[in-house]
Parts: sequence; C-alpha cells; structure tokens
Amino acid sequence: MIKSMTGFGRCEESDGVRRLTVEMKAVNHRYLDINLKMPKKLNIFEAAIRSLLKNYIQRGKVDIFFTYEDLSENKVSLKYNSDVAAEYLKYIRQMSNEFEINGEINAVTLSRYPEVIVMEEQSLDEEELWKLIEKTLTAAAKNLVEARIVEGENLKKDLNAKLDAMLKDVTYIEERSPDIIAEYRKKLEERVMELLNDSTIEESRIAAEVVLFADKICVDEEIVRLKSHISNTKDTLNAGGNMGRKLDFIAQEMNREANTILSKANDLEVSNRAINLKTEIEKIREQIQNIE
Repeated sequence: MIKSMTGFGRCEESDGVRRLTVEMKAVNHRYLDINLKMPKKLNIFEAAIRSLLKNYIQRGKVDIFFTYEDLSENKVSLKYNSDVAAEYLKYIRQMSNEFEINGEINAVTLSRYPEVIVMEEQSLDEEELWKLIEKTLTAAAKNLVEARIVEGENLKKDLNAKLDAMLKDVTYIEERSPDIIAEYRKKLEERVMELLNDSTIEESRIAAEVVLFADKICVDEEIVRLKSHISNTKDTLNAGGNMGRKLDFIAQEMNREANTILSKANDLEVSNRAINLKTEIEKIREQIQNIE
C-alpha cells in the first residue's frame, strides 16, 4: 500500500457543550510541513496536535483549519466583589461627612462602580476540550489518509504501466544490439571490397574493427542495471510504506543509465527507444514527487 501526498479530510464532532470542525488538505512537499489555523483558545493544544498528526502523516504540506463553537447557554457569569463595594461606600460616606454634602447612595448606583460587579468567562475544561479535539482530529486525519491511499493506488497502477513500457524498450535494445554489430560487419566488408576491388579480405583486420565497434556501442552493463532498477522500483511499490525518497533516488539512477545508452546509440531505432526511456523516466519522476 502506497500513499499519495495529496488528499483532503474533514470531521465535525460535538460533545453537547462544544462543536468542533476540523478540515485538512495536503499537497506534496519534501518534508512534513503542518500549518495550523485555529482560534486562540485552542493554541494551548498546538504541541499535542502536532504530535498526534505525526502518527498519520510523515510527508507533505498540510493546512489544517479548526472551527470551534461553544454551545453552552451560560458562557459568562457575574461576580460580585463585596470588598470593593465596601471600599467605595466607605469613602463615599467619608466624603459626605468632610464636605457636608448628601451622601445617599443605593445598591443600583453602587453596582455601577468599576469592579463591583464584573463578568467572568467560565473556566475552560482543558481535559474535556482535548478529548473533543483528539477525537475530531483523529477522524479527520484518518479520512485524509484514506484519500491519500486511494490516490496512491492510482499512482501505483500508472507507475507500473510506465515501468512495463520501459521494460519493453530495454528488451528491444538488448535484442537489437547483436544485429547492429552484424549489420556493421556486413557494411564494412562491402565497403572494403568496393574500395579494394578485391574479393579477398583479411579476416583478422575486419574482426579487429568489428570488436572495436562492438566495444564502443556496448550497453550490456547499462541494460543490466536498468532492468535491476525497474525490478527494484516494482518491488518497492509492492512493499508499500514511505517510499517517496527511495523511488526518487532510483529514478535518478535510471535516468543516468538511459543517458549512457543514448550517448552510445549508433542506430536510429535504438536512439528512439532510448529517448522513449528518458521520456518515461521523467514522467515517473514527476509522479514519484507525489508519493509520501
């Protein structure tokens, strides 16, 4: 099982007191880059959220959006500060005596003085809120992983098809190589006969020239390595897990072998097949960039 780095996950949960919605979208990235967008009230859980996400996501740029709503009717409460009220009343009476003015004051007036009655937001139950966050975030992350797996399986099918096409081109080049040498020998013999106008040709000289040509265009080692890389890529895809970096390295090595084959090609059809190989390898590298 392989996973793409592209996906989307969403979940909404409520515990009767709060409602939380988590949406996350991911795209490809060389490393794990998590971008959290959430209310300030949830900032105290940032480290725990990042730690939880690492259980589900290893690579990719992930944007996560939190929507939080408090459903409780009594979001705030009133607090009466009797000590503050007593201080106000004490000094009001003192001022009344000192300046011989009317110092009558009622409860309504006194309640309007600063800090006598204040509004307090209810304390945050961090444990209960984290349970809701953990539940919602886990479900959203699992949905994201499922989306990545579906996309990953599609990538796997596409990559295997491209690898099979590459293998056909490699096999053709391997089978074509001996014919190229035989054709070269025949053309060389015809050319020598034409120049010397003599049916007697020194076989050793011809053989030596053919050996030099064969050594120059020989791609046996490149073909063996290229076949090995194709097989290794298929095995890695079937093994599953986090393989993006490994596949990218193998693709670089395949491109190196294809370049060498193209540089040694002395035949039009072999050149065309080598160009096809490079084209398919480039497509494979682009697809691999999306694998976790």
